[in-house]
Amino acid sequence: MAAHAPTMAVPTDAQLIKAQADLWRHSLCYFTPMALRCAVQLGIPTAIHRLGGTASLPDLVTALSLPESKTPYLGRIMRLLVTSGVLSSPEEGIYCLLPLSYLLVEGVLIDGEAHQEAIVLAATSRHYLEAALGLADWFKKDLALPLPSPFEEVHGATILEESMTLLDPESDKLFHEAVAAHDHMGIGTILRECHDLFKGLESLTDCCGGDGTTARAIVQAFPHIKCHVLDLPKVIEKAPPSEAVNYVAGDLFHSIPSAQAVMLKLVLHFWSDEDCVNILSHCKKAIPSREAGGKLIIIDIVVDPSSGEMLETQLLMDVLMLVCTRGRQRDENDWSSIFTKAGFSDYKIVKKLGARGIIEVYP
Repeated sequence: MAAHAPTMAVPTDAQLIKAQADLWRHSLCYFTPMALRCAVQLGIPTAIHRLGGTASLPDLVTALSLPESKTPYLGRIMRLLVTSGVLSSPEEGIYCLLPLSYLLVEGVLIDGEAHQEAIVLAATSRHYLEAALGLADWFKKDLALPLPSPFEEVHGATILEESMTLLDPESDKLFHEAVAAHDHMGIGTILRECHDLFKGLESLTDCCGGDGTTARAIVQAFPHIKCHVLDLPKVIEKAPPSEAVNYVAGDLFHSIPSAQAVMLKLVLHFWSDEDCVNILSHCKKAIPSREAGGKLIIIDIVVDPSSGEMLETQLLMDVLMLVCTRGRQRDENDWSSIFTKAGFSDYKIVKKLGARGIIEVYP
């Protein structure tokens, strides 16, 4: 006999009223990133910064050259940005930057020389939103393996690849800028908080190291380390000349320059488990034994239910990977599984910094 499903108790009036408000909030919360996008496009954080870090609504309207008639409407957007923690308002009609909005000030170089505006503009772009709107249709389709992402299914192009360049060169450029901003941010903190991570290393290969920003920061902190930067030829050819690092045009799926340590900073979440095992296997071939100091350094999200307010960010990043790539964010068990399949003997989560984890993996 089939088990009877438990009957849900009829919600109380108070529960229904709260549920309706929660439903409104969940249905309309996309206006928060839209307001943030508007703030970036108008240059609101930059204007507040140039006005000395504090600005009134009339100050902003003047600084941004907006029609005076838009003042009350701008005030409504500012109110939402304050409520969502983008800005602060010490008194009514006065606005100040917070650490989040400071990241969006044009021309100010933050840790790792990252410009975070591109992340906001990419994540709220038409291409990302249309891919997310196609999620239900994607689930219903019985697609052939390997499954394309909803982004690929909707746009017929793969993000960050040549097909995206052909589809929309401007958006492709923005997406690459967003990835660079995402990757570069935080390297200074990692060097300060995890100094021992690079201590004693003689050489290091930074896989998908882009223009070498991270590698140059490492060499500046540890001048004795010989750093290689591996990336695709189209990326390497645009990298600035540097005596501090050795640029190598190549593909981490085929060959990785040998070094005492190989680093994958925010790389593996773009790839499926099978692809990650392949990448990790090549990494293992490029490093010496553990006894000789060989190790893999992974800087990536480690989904952790005990991470408090960071958990929602980690899960949102996972859904971003679902919608736009064939990759995923991983919890510790997921990481352990692919390390074992790639032939590594052990690993250690050295530290967790925000939503990310720093992992040492040993051959």
